[in-house]
Amino acid sequence: MLYVWQNASWPQWRCDFERLNPLLQDLRMELGLLQGRMEMIGLEARGRARLETVVAEAMQTSAIEGEVLNPAAVRSSAARRLGLETAGFSPVDRVADGVVEMVWDAMRYTCEPLTEERLLGWHAALFPTGYSGTSKIKVAAWRDDAMSPMRVVSGEIGRERVHYEAPPADRIPSEMRLFLEWINSNGENLDPFVKAGRAHLWFEVLHPFEDGNGRIGRAIVEWLLAKAVGESGSGFFSISRQMERERRDYYQQLEMSSRGDLNDDLWQGWFLGCIKRAIKNADEILDGVLKKAHFWSKWAGVALNERQSAMLNKLLDGFDGKLTSSKWSKIMKCSPDTALRDLSDLVARGILLKAEGGGRGTNYVFGTSGH
Repeated sequence: MLYVWQNASWPQWRCDFERLNPLLQDLRMELGLLQGRMEMIGLEARGRARLETVVAEAMQTSAIEGEVLNPAAVRSSAARRLGLETAGFSPVDRVADGVVEMVWDAMRYTCEPLTEERLLGWHAALFPTGYSGTSKIKVAAWRDDAMSPMRVVSGEIGRERVHYEAPPADRIPSEMRLFLEWINSNGENLDPFVKAGRAHLWFEVLHPFEDGNGRIGRAIVEWLLAKAVGESGSGFFSISRQMERERRDYYQQLEMSSRGDLNDDLWQGWFLGCIKRAIKNADEILDGVLKKAHFWSKWAGVALNERQSAMLNKLLDGFDGKLTSSKWSKIMKCSPDTALRDLSDLVARGILLKAEGGGRGTNYVFGTSGH
């Protein structure tokens, strides 16, 4: 079976818009409900919700590719860009900062066209060291296929399964010019959600970079979705988080839609459903933001030191593992005695309590009156 780019009519995509209309209506209904809820929660909570969405998008778009970012570094980087206070002492991480930079640029600068220079800038941000893992790659440049054709494969060496082969590298400059001309044009008058789906599929078919195509393809979706929903809905739901949850279906749909003719009905059906589910699941982010806001409202009159405020925020954000005095000392870069005093003070106030077990392995959790 031909790959779509081998069709004589490439890249003249088509789909059944009547079939997609019910999906689009359901999607817009969910979006309206989310926008209504966001309007009711106040400016500060909306800012925090947007922060958590940027964090989720940066974390999950990397997780889809098997890369685990430092959550504290991602949150700190995102908070700086949103002009929000960062909680505690977060490490500087060039890779995390680069992913956040790409996501933030896509979500924030929706009026700026998508250009070759902008895409190459995103690629440079993703690979600040010039390496992907331990392999040196071409950064901020289209792939050249110097070693082999661009293929998506799985399986052991010698028993690989080829899922997809992209167009030859010598076609990429002209193919990308055509793609960018289309994406910046309103000529087809496509529904913006349908356009986002087609843009992602088209970009992944081209696979123009040596690495990072999935992350940049999802950033393109974020850019188009932010343009589509406007300020009242932008940055409140994470498409990458939903794609990570449906990763197997995501890759399967891409593989199936990269072969055959240029009808993208099946892909659009899955993609629009994925956006709808992402919007519905935005409540998870919003509930976390409101829970955190309630906590700090409750304890607003209590004088806490900087270490205590920082660690409580880390707990509220989802602390990895159990909180012990030794972890407190290490994370806050203070002495064991200082860490124990900080914890004992929070226990005395009822904000934290000692978990059952005691002994040298004592760990601390939110008290019933603290959370």
